[in-house]
Amino acid sequence: MGSTNNKKGLTYRSIHRDLGYFYVGLIISFSISGIALNHRRDWNPRRYTYKEIPMQVNLPKDVKKIDKKVALAISKQYKMDKQFDGFRVREKELEIRYEKGRAKIDLKTGKGQLNMFKRKVILAEMSDLHQRTNLSWIWYSDIFGLAMLTIAITGMFITRGKNSFRRRGYILALVGVIFPLVFLFLLM
Repeated sequence: MGSTNNKKGLTYRSIHRDLGYFYVGLIISFSISGIALNHRRDWNPRRYTYKEIPMQVNLPKDVKKIDKKVALAISKQYKMDKQFDGFRVREKELEIRYEKGRAKIDLKTGKGQLNMFKRKVILAEMSDLHQRTNLSWIWYSDIFGLAMLTIAITGMFITRGKNSFRRRGYILALVGVIFPLVFLFLLM
């Protein structure tokens, strides 16, 4: 082995190491929030319910008469009119959204529940960061994506000998590419 190979190995190793150190916080944040966001149908990664208030309201018999005025009157009845954020009538329920809560009311019975929310302090911020869409963050995320690509590529050239990418690593990399494709095309 000549000194050229050794210098290349140190260069790949240095790039891999330094990018990893620089982005470790974002890697951890995106990993945790990504797992949480994968399960957002089961639970909300941004908030939790801290109070449940039973409701009983009088709704118009004609669903078409449920409008903003009706939703605001219900909100006022439960002292939520200052937090009112919108409403919608679904097939069987009226949903009223608030800044820090949500009411769901059965259209036939008028029975429902008002859930009051609080933010999950660190997880909410990580999830917001993960899904942020302003232009400057998009550019930073693109740079982060290129850095992850660089970390992956330089990682392939760090190890030499029998455990190198050319001798053994390419098999694991190939399996790592095939595995998600199996899920994508065969199991979904």
